[in-house]
This record gives sequence, structure tokens and C-alpha cells, in this order.
Amino acid sequence: MFGIYGPGHDVARLAYFALYALQHRGQESAGIATTDVGGNIMTLRDLGLVSQVFDEQKLRALPGDMALGHVRYSTTGSSTWENAQPVYRSDRREIALAHNGTLINAVELHGELRERGVAFRSTSDSEIIAALLSTHEAEKIEDAVADVLPRLRGAFSTVVMTDDKVVAFRDPHGLRPLVLGMLGDRYCVASESCALDIIGARLLRDVEPGEVITITDGAFSTRMVVEGERKAFCVFEYIYFARPDSFMGGTVLQGARGRMGELLSREAPVDADLVIAVPDSGNPAARGYSRASGIPQDDGFVKNRYVARTFIQPGQELRKHGLRLKFNPMPEIVKGQRLVVVDDSIVRGNTTRQIVQMLREAGAKEVHLRITAPAIRNPCYYGIDMSTREEMVAHGRDTEEEIAAELGADSLHYLSLDGVYEAVGVTRETHCDACFSGEYPLPGTPGAQDKHAFEHGLPLVRA
Repeated sequence: MFGIYGPGHDVARLAYFALYALQHRGQESAGIATTDVGGNIMTLRDLGLVSQVFDEQKLRALPGDMALGHVRYSTTGSSTWENAQPVYRSDRREIALAHNGTLINAVELHGELRERGVAFRSTSDSEIIAALLSTHEAEKIEDAVADVLPRLRGAFSTVVMTDDKVVAFRDPHGLRPLVLGMLGDRYCVASESCALDIIGARLLRDVEPGEVITITDGAFSTRMVVEGERKAFCVFEYIYFARPDSFMGGTVLQGARGRMGELLSREAPVDADLVIAVPDSGNPAARGYSRASGIPQDDGFVKNRYVARTFIQPGQELRKHGLRLKFNPMPEIVKGQRLVVVDDSIVRGNTTRQIVQMLREAGAKEVHLRITAPAIRNPCYYGIDMSTREEMVAHGRDTEEEIAAELGADSLHYLSLDGVYEAVGVTRETHCDACFSGEYPLPGTPGAQDKHAFEHGLPLVRA
């Protein structure tokens, strides 16, 4: 997400480039909403990547003093046009809204709104937040947010734009990231600091969990709505999800991922000839593993830079085809070598299994997998679509040897959870690692609704 109050700036173009930097966070759809102060909100959104949805003509058609942008990665509701964001509603007030995360009480809130006669155009939980705010009786949007925020449960880093301000808020547990930045004398918010870098903005700080920030012309105000909740920032952001050049909690992720590789070498040394990464997410850790072990590193794969990430694409069939387009092993590098293959994580195992097979076919003598995350055994209900337990390769396999055999590798080692926290320099007490540990920080989480909970029998009203 990205939001800015920037009179005098080409805000649509700023939003475009910010979303371009955030493309790794979602590849299903993209959208930008703009408005002049006191004017109507214009929204343009569609399925596809940022560069596919927008061109010069479309950006020129989005003038204004404020802009709100979003790239979508679905965790509630299918990848359809109706579910693209920013969400637009015009009930008691006109708003555009962008949301990162997942509500775990969405079914309950949806039912309450339907009983009040509120209609929905989408099947995502994001429109539930938008409907609660657009129908709220408070005169000021920030007062509406202050009333609604404590009723929401789950992960919700959110940005709302009205005709006169941009309001950003974060769930009381701080599950998903959100930062405040400054461009000249104007303020903006974004999911990651890399979005600020690309437009020349300066990172000021994180939006605090439970905080509401209101951005107006050259100023911002802040209000703590919920305090004292257990902090639970997603540790998987450090491992994979965020870009390596982003700052999170004062940590540069590139450095943290390199330290993960160093710790992997300490935890799981192996007699090998060469360290290679599964690009690009494994690159920093592979360098770290090579530094710590003394085993030389080289590029074992050529990556097609024009193919999207395979993990984040929806649907197993797309993941299979995406991998065949994405990586090409280099026989002249890997043939006859005992390889240490470093990657960030394994979820279903299909990608990793094919990578091992491709390396074998290219002549690798041995393939030793080293992964900078613990074994993923539990679904995420807070904004990462990690499938069901039964689909995960670690499900029902208690040892690393069993998983290695399933993947066709000579050996496998996951970085310990303690190793992850040591590398990042943070503690479990303020983070969520439920996908690894099964310990969900929010009560009632395992009873959360299915991703497609609203897609059976709910009429869609196209705008």
C-alpha cells in the first residue's frame, strides 16, 4: 500500500512508482485512487501487474492532491476484478481504502453489516472495513476509525483516503508492516521503506500498533486507539516477504538474511564443493553461508527476470509453469559438484522438488538443502496464503531426513527458530511465528474463516 497527501506533486505518478517498488507484495491486481481536496475520488484498478494496469494515459487521467495505491495478494476472496483495491465506497461518506492483512472475525462483521442492509460489491474482508467506515455516523473519518479499529480482529495495516485527508492505521498487534515517510514537506505512508526510497521520500518511523495517523496539508496528527496488546509482528516478513533493501524495526533485511546464512553454516555444516542460491530470495543467505563455511559460491541458476515470483501466484498449476519459465540450471557450474543449495523457505515443496530434480539432471553429484526458516507446518491466518497443513511438505514428516527424501535431496536442514531471531536481533515476545510453532498470538485464530467464505450465495454488484 501507499498513500500520500501531496498538493503540488504528481501524486498518481508517485503512487505508481511506489507500487512498482512494492510489486513483490502482490501480483494479482493493482489500483490507484486520487482526489482533489473537496473533490470526488477517482479510482482505477484492474487485474495484473502495476506496469500492465497503468500507462501514461491512465496516469494523466488521475489528477489530484492525494493518492492511494494498492497491489493485491489475495488471502480472503478470489483473484477477481471485484476484489481489486483500493476499495471504493460512497455511503454516508466517500472513501477509498487499501488493506494489507486478514480479518479473523470477518464473517461476524459481514453478517452484522448485511443485517443493517449494507450491500457489498466484493468478497474480500477489506470491503468490510471500508463499509464500517463509510457508513459510520461520526463526522470525522479519524473518529470513525477510532471507533471501528477495536472491533476488528486480525491483521489490518490500512490506509483510507477521503476528500480532505489520508488516514493510516495498524492493528494493535502490529502483524503487518506500515511506515510513515516524508517527501519534501509532505507526508506519506507505505507498506515498506523501499517504496519511499524510489520516490525520494525519507523514512520517519513505523506506524505503531494500534495507532491512527491523520495526514493533511503539510502536517500529520497521531492518536493511540488501542495500547498494551501483545505485539506480534510477522517474523516471515524478515525471512522472505519483504524486500531485502527495506528497513523493518530498524533492521536492514539484507544484512539479517546474510546472518541467517552464516548461522545455517554453523548449525548444519556439510562437506561440499559449492554454495548456490535459489535466486533471488536465497541470495543474501547463500553469501552468508559461503562466508561462514569457506565453501566458494557461484550462480547455479540463471533467472528470467521477467517472470513473477512463483510462491505468490495463486494456484498450483501456475506455480508449476512459473518455475519452468523462471529458472535454468547451469550444467557447466553444477556438474559433478556437491552442492549446498540455499533458499528462504519451503511450503508445499513442489518448487523445491523440481529444483532438486533440475540440478540432478544438470549433473550435480549431491544436493544439500539449507533453508533459512524453520519447517512450515501451520497455516497463516494473518495475511499470507500458506495453504492447509495437509498440503505442506513438512506435515506428517517429523524429521528432516524424511522431508529430504520426499524432496529428493541428499540432506536438508532448516534454520532453527532461535537462529532466526538471533539473525534478526529481535525476540519471540514481540513477534508472530505461528506458521512454524503453531502458537497463534490472537485467541480464536484457528477457527478463522475459509479464504472463500463469502463466495457462495453472495451476489456481486459490479460498480
